[in-house]
Amino acid sequence: MEFRQTSIEGLIEIYPRIFGDDRGYFLESYHKKAFSDNGIPFDFVQDNQSLSSAGVLRGLHFQKDPHAQGKLVRVIIGKALDVAVDLRPESPTFGQYQKFLLDAELQNMVYIPAGFAHGFLALEKCLFTYKCTQFYNKASEGGIIWNDPDLAIDWGIEHPNISPKDLELPKLKELF
Repeated sequence: MEFRQTSIEGLIEIYPRIFGDDRGYFLESYHKKAFSDNGIPFDFVQDNQSLSSAGVLRGLHFQKDPHAQGKLVRVIIGKALDVAVDLRPESPTFGQYQKFLLDAELQNMVYIPAGFAHGFLALEKCLFTYKCTQFYNKASEGGIIWNDPDLAIDWGIEHPNISPKDLELPKLKELF
């Protein structure tokens, strides 16, 4: 596996080694020691999966302390534009975001530490999966509106398909 640290501390993109032949392929999607040796020493306690049609945007979501979640995200089918926003108040990159193209052919994934908001746009039919370091807790859920003008995230789409709940999310400056 190749672990690539991004410009935001703790946010790591990972490329597994893919062994393929005419029968298909094999890859190791998680290896506790390799992850720990590369700055991800956390245990995962919950796996989640969603299926989205092209144009569906989910997020930006987060869990507040004490239930803040680190996430290991990837797509199994399709492609997605993945976005992580640093919400750690003490971080020098607070309010900054990083975008990733998650691609089932590359099988790349991203580790998003606790203290980040996360969202993704399905660029085509997309089977999205993620491992979490904490259990989901409804009372701790939070979010930021996808088109917050202060974040100015270029999603590459004007009218994504968004849930009514996500359309009601506040702006970042309303949370901090």
